[in-house]
Amino acid sequence: MVVKALKWVGEVDGFLELVDQRLLPGGFVKLECRDTEQLYEAIKTLAVRGAPAIGVSAAYGLVLGMQSLKSSESIEQGLQVLGESCEYLASARPTAVNLFWAIDRVRRKAEKFAAEKTEAGLVALRELVLAEAHAICAEDVEMCLRIGLNGEKFIRDGFHILTHCNAGALATAGQGTALSPMFEAHKKGRKFKVYADETRPLLQGARLTAWELQQAGIDATVICDNMAGWLMKQGEINAVITGADRIAANGDTANKIGTYSLSILAREHNIPFYIAAPSSTFDLSIKSGAEIPIEQRAADEVRNFAGTQTAPDGIDVFNPAFDVTEARDITAIITESGVIENPNIDNVAEHLGT
Repeated sequence: MVVKALKWVGEVDGFLELVDQRLLPGGFVKLECRDTEQLYEAIKTLAVRGAPAIGVSAAYGLVLGMQSLKSSESIEQGLQVLGESCEYLASARPTAVNLFWAIDRVRRKAEKFAAEKTEAGLVALRELVLAEAHAICAEDVEMCLRIGLNGEKFIRDGFHILTHCNAGALATAGQGTALSPMFEAHKKGRKFKVYADETRPLLQGARLTAWELQQAGIDATVICDNMAGWLMKQGEINAVITGADRIAANGDTANKIGTYSLSILAREHNIPFYIAAPSSTFDLSIKSGAEIPIEQRAADEVRNFAGTQTAPDGIDVFNPAFDVTEARDITAIITESGVIENPNIDNVAEHLGT
C-alpha cells in the first residue's frame, strides 16, 4: 500500500486534506486546510513536508486564498489576492524550490489568462487556478512513477540500500522520489533490504520512511544516523538513494541535513550515491550549492526529544534543516525524464534542454 499524502476535496470552494505527518507513526490523522493560514502553519510545522508535496499543497493553497473573494469582485482584484497569497505561502520555507516553482507557475497562468480573456470574470479565474493546481498534482503523480521506472534498475536482488530522511509518498502527491525506485523494484519481485537513517532531529526516517516501507511490505531496518559509516565499512551497503529539495545548475544538491556526510562516506567506500528528484527541483538561477539558501529551524527541535528535554536550558543550538552535497560526489541524478550520470553544469543543461 502506498499512502496518499494530500488530496483536494470539492470544487473551488473545497479544501485541502493532508495527512498530518507530525503524528506518524503513532497516529494516522488527516488535516482539513480551509484557508492559507492553516496551510502556512501546516507547511511551517512539517505537517506536510517534502519538496514536491509542499509545491502541490501551495498550488492548492492559492485556491484557498481566493475563496475570500466575493463573486462581484473584479478579475483584477482576484489577481491581487492571488499575488498576496503567493507571497505569503512562499515565505513558509526557504529551501524547497518546488514551493516557488508551483506558485509561480499558477500565477503566470492566471496572469496570462486575464490578459487574453479580458471579458472573463472572477469565477473563471478561480476555476483556472484550481485546474492548474490539479494539473500540477497529476504531473507530480506521473513524475514519481517515471522516477521509479528510471531508477529501479539500480536496485538488484540482494542489495542493501541506504536512504536518508523521507522522500516517499508522504513527500509527494504520488509514490515518492527516492523511494519510488524501491517500490518499482519491489513490484518486480526483487528481494532487497532498506536501511533508513532515523534522521535527527525530527526523525523523518524512523517515523515516516520506515512506516512507508513497512506498509509496502519492503524489508526495512532503522539505524541511527551515526551508524551509516560503520555499515558501509562492513560491506552492508550497496547504494545510497536520497531525495532533494533544490538542485543547482552544476548538480550540487540540497537535501536533509546529514546527506552531505553520507555522500563523503559513500565516496570513501566506493558506494554509488544517487539523488532522485523531479526536474522542478532544479534551480538553474543558482550556479552552485554555495548559493542555495539553508533554512535554520527552531532550537527546541534539538533541545528536546519526544517531549523530553535533552539539553540544558539556554544552551546554544545550531539547527540547519539542510546541507549541500557536491555534484562530484553524486553518481547520478534520477529524474522523470531519465538519468544524469556524473552530473555537472553541462550534463544538467543538456538533460533539461537549456
